[in-house]
Amino acid sequence: MITASTHDSLLDEITGPTPSQMLRKRIFGHQGFLIGAIVLILLTIVAILAPWIAPHDPYAQSLMTRMEPPVFMGGDWEHPLGTDHLGRDYLSRLIYGARISLLIGAVAALISGVIGTAMGVAAGYFGGKVDAVVTFLINVRLAMPVVLVALAVVAILGGSLQVVIGVLGLLLWDRFAVVMRASTMQVRRREYVAAAQVIGASTPRILLSEIMPNIANNLIVVVTLEMAHAILLEAALSFLGLGVQPPTPSWGLMVSEGKNMMLFEPWLVLIPGAVLFVLVLAINLMGDGLRDVTAPENRS
Repeated sequence: MITASTHDSLLDEITGPTPSQMLRKRIFGHQGFLIGAIVLILLTIVAILAPWIAPHDPYAQSLMTRMEPPVFMGGDWEHPLGTDHLGRDYLSRLIYGARISLLIGAVAALISGVIGTAMGVAAGYFGGKVDAVVTFLINVRLAMPVVLVALAVVAILGGSLQVVIGVLGLLLWDRFAVVMRASTMQVRRREYVAAAQVIGASTPRILLSEIMPNIANNLIVVVTLEMAHAILLEAALSFLGLGVQPPTPSWGLMVSEGKNMMLFEPWLVLIPGAVLFVLVLAINLMGDGLRDVTAPENRS
C-alpha cells in the first residue's frame, strides 16, 4: 500500500523540488548567511526595544558610581558592563548606540543606493553621452577622499546625526554606480531584453521588469558593503569629535571617550570596539550569503 508520505516523496522525485524548497535549502545550507542574519536581526531587535531592554537611562550621570568595572572584571550586576567616566551605564549606552549605528548605516546606504543605482543603470543601458557624463562624475567622485571630504563638510556644517547621514549618503554612491553600470551593460545584451524591445515595451518597463531583477543580487552585495562602510565612517567621525555629538550614545564616541583611560581601563575601548566589529562582520556575512542565495546560476 502506498501511503500519503510515500506518494509525496515519489512525486518529488518525479517533478523535482519546487522553487521555494530550493530557496529554503540554499538559505539554511549557507552558514555565513545564517550567522550574519541571526546576529543582525538580534541587534536590530535590541535597537528597537532599547527603551524596554536597557537597564538604566543612558544619559543619567552619577559621579558616585563612575568608572565601575564590568562583571567579568570584578564589578557588580547593577552595571553588568560597568560605567564610564561620568557614571553612565555602559550597557545601556551600548544598546542605544546600536540605534545610531543601524540608522546611519541603513539611511546612508539607501540615499547613496538610490543615487548610484539610478546613475549606473542609466549609463549602462543608454550608453553614449549619458555613459560619458556618468563616467566623468564617477571619476570626479573617486578622486575625492571620502574621509577628508566628510571631515571638512561636517566641520563646516557642524556635527549632528542629520548632517552625518546626509554627508555619508551623498559620498558613498560611487560603488553603486560602478557596479550597476557594469551589470546593466551585461544584462542589456541578453535575449529577453531584446525581445522586450521588439514587442514595443517602454523603457521604464524594460528597466524595472527586465534589468533590475537580474542585477538585484549585485545590488544587494553593494548595499551591505556600503552599509558597513557608513557605520565605520560614522564611528571614525564620532571618534574624532566631528560625528554624533555627546551625550548621544554612539559606539565611536564611546571609544573616543575611553581612549584616555585605555591603558588603565581597556574595557572602555574594547567593549564598544568589539560590538562594532561584530555588527560590521554580520552585515558583510549576510551580504555575501544573499549574493550566493540569490545568484541566477543557483536558481536552477
